Amino acid sequence: MGCDTRSHAFLRTPMRFLHTSDWHLGKTLCNANLLEDQAHALDQVAAMAKETRAEALVVAGDLYDRAVPPKEAVALLDDALDRLVRGLGVPVLIIAGNHDSPERLGFASGFLGAQGLHMAGPLGAAQPVLIGHAAFHLLPYTDPVMARHAFQDEGIRTHQDALAAQLARARAAHPAGRRFVAVAHAFVAGGEGSDSELGLAVGGTGEVDAALFGDCDYAALGHLHRPQVAGFPHVRYAGSLLKYSASEATHTKAVTLVELPERGPAHTESLPLTPRRDLRRLRGHFDDLMRGPQGNPDDYLFLDLLDEGPVLDAMARLRQVYPNILGIQPAPPAAAPREAVRAADRDLDPALLFEAFFQDTTGRGMDDEERALFQDVAGRLLAGEAE
Repeated sequence: MGCDTRSHAFLRTPMRFLHTSDWHLGKTLCNANLLEDQAHALDQVAAMAKETRAEALVVAGDLYDRAVPPKEAVALLDDALDRLVRGLGVPVLIIAGNHDSPERLGFASGFLGAQGLHMAGPLGAAQPVLIGHAAFHLLPYTDPVMARHAFQDEGIRTHQDALAAQLARARAAHPAGRRFVAVAHAFVAGGEGSDSELGLAVGGTGEVDAALFGDCDYAALGHLHRPQVAGFPHVRYAGSLLKYSASEATHTKAVTLVELPERGPAHTESLPLTPRRDLRRLRGHFDDLMRGPQGNPDDYLFLDLLDEGPVLDAMARLRQVYPNILGIQPAPPAAAPREAVRAADRDLDPALLFEAFFQDTTGRGMDDEERALFQDVAGRLLAGEAE
């Protein structure tokens, strides 16, 4: 039997807990240090825990951005957990994600659990954390090799096999009369990813089937950065704490409030996070962008320039208006150049490759004069190599 963090009798009203993930503390984005932005978001998480009277906070992996986080990130986490666990008396349940070091997260977990901080790093005992009428099964990220060793099962070859083994062991340890809450870090097939997520395996071998969680009462997932349902209404990604790539510019970051009754389906509500600085993509001509800020000029910005020709010293000049530019690139064309690039790649013809590159970067095809110029330059270069 797992340790019950609260000794009260089962509640007749739904229990309430918060589900979040992918904090990536210590992350930098294009050399921008995001620690103050993360601290601002964690202040809101603590406020939500207090306002909702949450009985637990679940963090479904990727607490840090790398296995050995900077000391400033560790200090930020220490402060946030102290406010939640000691200050508010809210139990915090954390699993390792693919960015985390399982051993570092799991350090002193036995001692910390008695204080209300439950950290599941390496694969270990299957005892759930009992809170109210729910049993929380903490399933830290593990790759198939580690799972094969931990379970002594040579049949474990994929991430699907590894997670299935973890869930089978959790079901065997599940106490009767409690709702089953799984906390896992995985890529559920069909989920919508983003550029800032590390792939779990080559091709599709890192994906798992949402049906693994079909009989759970709620599955709190981490790894994908967009808040989303994964196959079933009760299988959800809370999404990341902040926007961590240009591909996430349209995301609304949030914490998920879960209400889990003694019987029946879980009810969820997204509680949006307000960033210290938003991350946006702007598209326009250089002169138009220089005339004045579009939106908050202090936001983190990725700019897509529509100008056909090169713009000299564009970054430095635009930073006079937008001080937190993270990147500038030619605006991607509206349609089909990527298909042309793939076709050119197959042909490996230098002229076709360059035409596809030209189309991809300018949004239009080459005219006869430009094509002749390329042929002249390429011909002279090839002649020089031959000599």
